[in-house]
Amino acid sequence: MASLKDVEQVADDLSNLVDQLRRELRDNASFERLVQLADEISEHADEAAGTFSTVNDALMNRLTELKGAGASSSSGSGSGSGSGSGSRSSRAKARS
Repeated sequence: MASLKDVEQVADDLSNLVDQLRRELRDNASFERLVQLADEISEHADEAAGTFSTVNDALMNRLTELKGAGASSSSGSGSGSGSGSGSRSSRAKARS
């Protein structure tokens, strides 16, 4: 699983790409290069969003587990809701 530190690196990369985009707009306005930079920015933004989604799913799963354990440690419904959340986390990992 990617970490928030990884997202910091992605943010740095995004900042550099935006600077390149600005330079391109100022200097040459090569539409081919503008498209390439926009695609790279989009890919990096998607990577950051996937990381945030994965971290959010992990935190929500943990909260669900803690709520289930707090309500009743012997209740089957607490463990059932945790496994349902786990499948959501699997789908989020598959997306990213």
